[in-house]
Amino acid sequence: MFRHALRLCTRPGYRPVWVVGRSASRLARTRKKAAVPAVPSSSPSSPPSPPSPTHPPAVVLREYQEECIQAVLSYVERGHKRLGVSLATGSGKTVIFTHLIDRVPARGNATQTLILAHRRELVEQAARHCARAYPTKHVDIEMGNHQASGAADITVASIQSITSGDRLDKFDPTRYKLVLVDEAHHIVSSTYLDVLEHFGLRHATDWNNTTAPALVGVSATLSRFDGRRLGAVIDHIVYHRDYVDMIEENWLSDVVFTTVEIKADLTKVSTGSNGDFQAGALSRVINTDETNNLVLKAWTAKAKDRHSTLIFCVDLSHVTNLTNMFRQAGIDAQFVTGETPTKVRSARIDAFRNKEFPVLLNCGVFTEGTDIPNIDCVLLARPTKSRNLLVQMIGRGMRLYDGKDNCHIIDMVAALSTGVVSTPTLFGLDPAEIVDKADTKTLAKIKQRKEEEKQREEEASMAKQATVAKKLPGSISFTDYDSVHDLIADTSGDQYIRNISPNAWVGVGEGRYVLSGNTGNYLVIEPSDTADGFFRAKYYWKIPITKQTKSPYGTPRVIAEGESFSHVVHAADTYAADAFQFFYINKNQAWRRSIASQAQIDFINKSRPQEDHLKPSDVTKGKAADMITRIKHGIRGRFDKASVKQKSEQRMKARAETLQQRLQGHVQVGPTGQGQTLKEKLLG
Repeated sequence: MFRHALRLCTRPGYRPVWVVGRSASRLARTRKKAAVPAVPSSSPSSPPSPPSPTHPPAVVLREYQEECIQAVLSYVERGHKRLGVSLATGSGKTVIFTHLIDRVPARGNATQTLILAHRRELVEQAARHCARAYPTKHVDIEMGNHQASGAADITVASIQSITSGDRLDKFDPTRYKLVLVDEAHHIVSSTYLDVLEHFGLRHATDWNNTTAPALVGVSATLSRFDGRRLGAVIDHIVYHRDYVDMIEENWLSDVVFTTVEIKADLTKVSTGSNGDFQAGALSRVINTDETNNLVLKAWTAKAKDRHSTLIFCVDLSHVTNLTNMFRQAGIDAQFVTGETPTKVRSARIDAFRNKEFPVLLNCGVFTEGTDIPNIDCVLLARPTKSRNLLVQMIGRGMRLYDGKDNCHIIDMVAALSTGVVSTPTLFGLDPAEIVDKADTKTLAKIKQRKEEEKQREEEASMAKQATVAKKLPGSISFTDYDSVHDLIADTSGDQYIRNISPNAWVGVGEGRYVLSGNTGNYLVIEPSDTADGFFRAKYYWKIPITKQTKSPYGTPRVIAEGESFSHVVHAADTYAADAFQFFYINKNQAWRRSIASQAQIDFINKSRPQEDHLKPSDVTKGKAADMITRIKHGIRGRFDKASVKQKSEQRMKARAETLQQRLQGHVQVGPTGQGQTLKEKLLG
């Protein structure tokens, strides 16, 4: 049986070294026989001894895991330094980067590996995997009071500890071939940037630095909702496999979804610095007897026969109240939070793994790095604006487990006008889509039907815009515009994209959306012209006007392309965070709710007849800005083209009706003169 204990080993000339697992005592005996300096000298006259030879780990990798490793090695071989890997929760990210360690070639004296994580559970998990995979390697832990030597073959470090005081100084960058980051969506935080700076991986000038180690960041959610660009530290996403792929290939448990609409009003809930709801304000709206009772009823109706339900709450108060409500209903519900003592938390989690009670509630504890494969129901009792958080929460129930057919995700969906993301949005559906026990294939089919319906409507008439269906597939409504002014003023088509984005994107027709900055530069999301069903995001920037200038804009830069509309939107939002001022593009800014400026109204009125002129009090500043965006980006021209086409169709229809009336008045049996039909005569 593999022992999880951490053992402290010391020997002359060595600082304390934490060795993980069953190799601890063997390594302790070996080290007493042959000591080496704690921090190897970089002097060429005294090169350090190479690490002990190791045997490849005996674990047989899954096909996609080997593909992932090969993708990383291919980029490393070509000299690329800063790489990202996107893998679904439950895909074995720790297994992959553990096996990657021996596959990345050493560079001279650079033979060591550093693994960074931001939670104790992740540090301990990575250390156990490494000790198990490489029993003859030295594995150190840098966390809390446990200080590594800086000389081990593999060091697993807590990011908080390694950046504390001067603890980072003992890690000689020239001795490291590889830096691995677990849950790498955190990598642009200041503490990680300090470590990357130390290893020569922080700035663009260091990309081709041959002395810098390779950096590989691994995550299920390689995007950040706070808009800070992962591209600042990761140059290439070398491999991606999402949870839908994994489910279809039977590497992850199937999932069924139920969304439950609650009546909580989130319009007044403030947004935190991370772009998600501020927890205290959200709790005051969500943590009510009415909503908590609805959560209990939803679980009772849909999941009472499930063995292991994990519930995500907003904060400690929400956990307490919801736990009590379940217990009052006779349900054995337990909870864990960040405040739960370590021993108590471990005991409750072990009991939950053993199915000793059916419901475990938490807030913020199980979003990352938790392995409880028996979870067969995840209840999301907290709304979120963060797609990353949503994916992390759902991922807790997607691991395979004997006797587990699927995991039931119950999503309590609140007011949708506030940018809440819900399970349907992960499949590119309207966040308002209400589903009940729909599996991933069903949701994919719904999405396909939606896209086909949308394409049919766009082909039928450019002067009609379909609003997204609010309930079942096929129930679709239309809005007719009698004038270009009505079309410019209408903002209903923007609601869908604004439900999945924090920014004020504006629909300008033909499936195109524009996000404008205050300098004249702008982003466009549109259907791709290179692949059917794909979307593309492009960035346009102004250039100085000269006699040779044919356009005020430079050649547009393609920044993202993909089959998922929501993924392209998130990529464009990430780019926008650096390209534009947050104050100008964010849809929730207070200035957008104030009355329009006179300058805005004057610009809009230039395109309106005198009798339809607007006053500043008629529209808000935000709506006026959207109308100006539509005017600038050619909605008038598209409306004019549609009007010409519509008038042509109307003339053809009128002519056909006239012909029909004339034919009805001339009924004749037998042939007409010279073999010419009556229809031909009338049309002639």
